[in-house]
Amino acid sequence: MTHTVTLIPGDGIGPEVTDAMRRVVDATGVAIDWDVQEAGADLIAKYGTPLPGHVIESIRRNKVGIKGPVTTPVGTGFRSVNVALRQALDLYANLRPAKTIPGVASRYEDVDLVIVRENTEGLYVGIEHEVIAGEAAEAIRIITRRASERIVRFAFEYARTNSRKLVTAVHKANILKITDGLFLRTAQEVAARYPDIAFNDRIIDNACMQLVQRPHEYDVLVMPNLYGDVVSDLCSGLVGGLGVTPGANIGDEIAVFEPVHGSAPKYTGQNKVNPTATIRCGALMLRHLGEVGAAERIERAVAEVIFAGERVTYDLKPTRDDPTAVGTQEMAEAIVEAL
Repeated sequence: MTHTVTLIPGDGIGPEVTDAMRRVVDATGVAIDWDVQEAGADLIAKYGTPLPGHVIESIRRNKVGIKGPVTTPVGTGFRSVNVALRQALDLYANLRPAKTIPGVASRYEDVDLVIVRENTEGLYVGIEHEVIAGEAAEAIRIITRRASERIVRFAFEYARTNSRKLVTAVHKANILKITDGLFLRTAQEVAARYPDIAFNDRIIDNACMQLVQRPHEYDVLVMPNLYGDVVSDLCSGLVGGLGVTPGANIGDEIAVFEPVHGSAPKYTGQNKVNPTATIRCGALMLRHLGEVGAAERIERAVAEVIFAGERVTYDLKPTRDDPTAVGTQEMAEAIVEAL
C-alpha cells in the first residue's frame, strides 16, 4: 500500500531536518508518495500569505501531513502558520510525547509523559486588539464545553488505546473560575465515562512545580491551549530538550506531524542541527498510518544511534564543542544504517 503524505519542508533548518526524516522513513520500506508543498514568509510576495490555500487543500485531500518548522515573527508580521493550519483543518488535539532516551543528557531516568493540548481556542489563538494605541491592549480568551469535552475525550481515548493509567486535567480554575472552571467541570464529567482510567486534576503552577520535582507521578496530562504550549516545552526539558521531542496535531479525519522546536534561522544550511525530533515525528506519522512495525523500528534505530553516542550532532555530545560531532544528514545516515 502506498500512502500519500503532504510534506511541508518549512524554512530555516526545516528543509534539512525534513530531508533527514524523509530519508529515514523511506528506508523503512514503507511506500510514501511525498506531496511536497511550500509554506512560510518567502511565499508572501507571490501569494500574499505564508500559507496558500493550495497547501491546506493538499493536506485536506491527503488526510496526513508532516512539516518542518516555519519562522513566526515576534511582535509583528503574520500570525503563526502552525496556528492557521490547526484552525483551518480543525486539528483540535496537539499531542506531544516526552520520553527519556538513554544517551540523551537529562536529570531524570524513565520519564514517560504525554501532553494533550487543546489546539483551537483559549488565549493562544491570538484574538487581541489595541484598546488605546501604544498604551493598552486586550486579548480575548474563549473556552467552550464542546472543545473542552472533545480534547478530554481524546486524552482518555489515547490513554485507553496506549495502556496508560492516569489522566490529569491541568487548569487555573481557582482564579479563572468561569473559563477554566468550565474546562475542569467538563473534564470531570468526561472522566466519569472512563472508570478504567484514573483521573485527577492539578492547578497549572502546582503542576509545573511537581513535574520538575516528581515527573514520574504523571502520565497523560490534558489542558487548555496556552498551558499546553508552556508545559509541553517544560516536559521536553525533562527528557533532554526540544531537539528530541516530536509532536502531532490531530483532528477527527486529518493529522499533521511536526517537531516541537523552532526554525533556528541562524543555523540554516549548516548541516548542524539535531534531526531527532523530526525523525521521531516520522515515526509518529507511520504509527498513525497503521505502519506500527516501521514506526517501532525507527524508534529503536534512533535510540541505538543516540546510545552509542558516536554519530550524533553536537548537542548530543558530552560537550557542545566535541570535534567528533557529525552533521544533520550524517546522523540521519547512521539511523538509516541502524534500521
